[in-house]
Amino acid sequence: MKILAIGDFHGTFPKKFERLIKKEKIDLVVSNGDFFPFIYRDVWFTHCYRTDVNLWDVIGRKKYVALVKKDLKLGDRALHALNKVPVPVITVVGNIDYTSLQDSYDERPPKEDLRRQDLLNPLLRNYKNIYRFDYSYFVFGNYVFIGAYGGSSPGLVKSRHYKKYRKKLEVLFKRFKGKKIIFVSHNVPYNTKLDKIGRHAHVAVRGKHYGSKLIRRVIDRWQPLVHLGGHIHEGRGKQTLGKTLCVNPGAAHEGQAAVITLNAEKVKVTFIN
Repeated sequence: MKILAIGDFHGTFPKKFERLIKKEKIDLVVSNGDFFPFIYRDVWFTHCYRTDVNLWDVIGRKKYVALVKKDLKLGDRALHALNKVPVPVITVVGNIDYTSLQDSYDERPPKEDLRRQDLLNPLLRNYKNIYRFDYSYFVFGNYVFIGAYGGSSPGLVKSRHYKKYRKKLEVLFKRFKGKKIIFVSHNVPYNTKLDKIGRHAHVAVRGKHYGSKLIRRVIDRWQPLVHLGGHIHEGRGKQTLGKTLCVNPGAAHEGQAAVITLNAEKVKVTFIN
């Protein structure tokens, strides 16, 4: 079986992947999310990152809402293109995918924060070929795909949400114990070569490991056959944790992905540029 592992679309699904799916005879597309471009990223990082400042207080509520609407429209283009591929698409949610899901912290965002509202699902309902499965599962052939999120940072292991979603994953892994499991999340596991922030990032996180502690714990404990994640664009590559092959395919909007060839317990990874 061949999988196209892809994610971090940020508003685009390059046409070369449509051709690749046909040429390589891909059976299934597995997405780690981040469909939207986050067009107000720079102003958000300048004024809001690691502060108590809200973006709508900086640029005004009207402009903020207009930017979100434009962001949603651009992300919907990527979803529309992805929905047209001739094979099934399964996905987990990304950290800029307009969702209320939070599995690593207990914070309650203000109601004005549209990034923390469930605006993705109404769009997904228009696309019958895309199946969202974070904290659920998807059976395809002889493999079980278990989905998660992992947030955008390491998370707090003592938080209520961390414990809640860790238990959800434990239930799923226990249910499919002995099966060939492909674990999929948006973020990659913590403290690996796949999660180190590059030198062009915000000074507060530059050079640090920023993968998910939740995802790392689950991999260490349950040892799935493969883990597919993303989020850290510069962490593209593969690494083995115990018996688990972890793959970060890179960013789709930069033309990057990975073809995963599965043959029983054997796994081959081919990175696409």
